[in-house]
Amino acid sequence: MVYVTLAGAILAEILGTTVMKYSDGYTKLWPTLGSLAAYGVAFTLLAQTLKTMDIGVAYAIWAGAGTALIAAIGMLFLSEAVTLTRLAGVGLVIAGVVVLNIGSTH
Repeated sequence: MVYVTLAGAILAEILGTTVMKYSDGYTKLWPTLGSLAAYGVAFTLLAQTLKTMDIGVAYAIWAGAGTALIAAIGMLFLSEAVTLTRLAGVGLVIAGVVVLNIGSTH
């Protein structure tokens, strides 16, 4: 169940970040409210996750998955450059999260 809660936190954070792109620096009302609401959900779910999961592992998974998925969204849907360096960086982030998770007690 803890991984389901963490996945929800990750998805809410990705939604909040993606919507933030359209808020134009928090000057557009609806994207701003959507971003703030999504981040509220993300932090609430992350707080629930931290009740039973080590903080280092939870945050590494949350930040790493969020980074990789936001980078993919940028490249696939927002016309950001797809380069070998960028792909390698995302791969290294994912590898780091996997290594931290292997060493976890959960």
